Amino acid sequence: MNYSTLKKTAALSFASLLVAGMASAQTDSTKTGSAKLFGGIGQYNTFSIGASVGVTSALVPFSINSTNKFKASLGYGVSLRQQLSHTFSLQLDYLGGKIKGTDKAGTNKYGFTDFETTYNAGSLSGVFNIASVSFLHRENAVNFYGSAGLGLDFYKPKSYTRAVDGLVYPPYPKTVKELYAPVGVGVKFKLSDALALNFGYTISFVQGYNFQGFKTYPHQNRYSYSYGGLEYTFGPSSKKNLEWVNPVAQMYDELYDAALRAEVEALKGRVTNVETAVNDLKKDSDGDGVADQFDKCPGTAAGSVVDGSGCVIVFPKPAADSVVAKPTAYSNIQFEFDSSVLRTSSYPVLDATSADLRASGKGVEVDGFASSEGTAAHNMSLSKDRANSVKTYLVNSGVDAKKVKIKGYGETMPIADNSTEEGRVLNRRVQFKQK
Repeated sequence: MNYSTLKKTAALSFASLLVAGMASAQTDSTKTGSAKLFGGIGQYNTFSIGASVGVTSALVPFSINSTNKFKASLGYGVSLRQQLSHTFSLQLDYLGGKIKGTDKAGTNKYGFTDFETTYNAGSLSGVFNIASVSFLHRENAVNFYGSAGLGLDFYKPKSYTRAVDGLVYPPYPKTVKELYAPVGVGVKFKLSDALALNFGYTISFVQGYNFQGFKTYPHQNRYSYSYGGLEYTFGPSSKKNLEWVNPVAQMYDELYDAALRAEVEALKGRVTNVETAVNDLKKDSDGDGVADQFDKCPGTAAGSVVDGSGCVIVFPKPAADSVVAKPTAYSNIQFEFDSSVLRTSSYPVLDATSADLRASGKGVEVDGFASSEGTAAHNMSLSKDRANSVKTYLVNSGVDAKKVKIKGYGETMPIADNSTEEGRVLNRRVQFKQK
């Protein structure tokens, strides 16, 4: 493919892309589609083709240049790109054209005053969107980007010296092949969701010393390409172009999605129902310490002593002329339903038991028991806790801890019928076994 054919091909591609972009611009670019924030890349259009034309130059900023006068030439390019995320894409590039250079004063820095090089280059680059998220606009309309890549540059240089006897050419009859690294920056303007206007500047660093047709060692060659062009993104109009999607706006839309908000409100209602049910379980209308759902005797008078089912415990009244007996040591200690907390009414028996143990120096075994409600494993644990409560009281009152042993028997060895509440009350106990 000669230089003239390349120019015609680039021009035809550019014109075709412009027509396609104008047609695309007629479509609705405000569709949001059904893309979800973490729904994957398949929700978007990601493949793009671009064409560009521009000006090439042998003069590169911040570099040691082989010639000193700007001499513009035509450059052109075609690209194929896939957007892999909001901020990163991979791009294949073809660049072609001519590079010209001249020393305005004829200084012959490297032995020649002028050169002209025809080149065709291909590379793979990573493109980084610098401003892919906008906090000021719902839809991005301008993207700044940077790129860097690596490829092969096929070029045919020639150089000459301005002299009275004509042109002097170096021996470069064949095309030279070298590695090169294109590095660039640019800005892209959104014309529609599928079409963008692109302006950029790229410096190509050639891994060689003869791009200008004369040896420039130890300074490697480089040239620049300033361009403008169009880029078209393929795909159905129902999908958004990933490059222009603003993830901040997308997240906002998802949070305020009607279906999601309805689901949140439904969840709030379920939580409220659970809280109401829990409060109902804890409700104790008569204040006797037994929840309504377990209270078999609702409406007991305030201050009444009740058992685990909420019924008043009736104690026989002593005769008027009787003498109240002193609490008997080692009597059984009774407990409330599913509780290992000592009743205050147990303190006199425990105090008498403590006094006898401290005076006699004897040991004692404290055996805990439970009624038959609940599982056997739970009742076994509860009976041990009850025995421990009694031991703790005795030890705190001065009894040697080594003299007090505990055992739990759970719901085994009942002393009353577990099928009646009166029997179950008696079975919730601790017994003493003197040693």
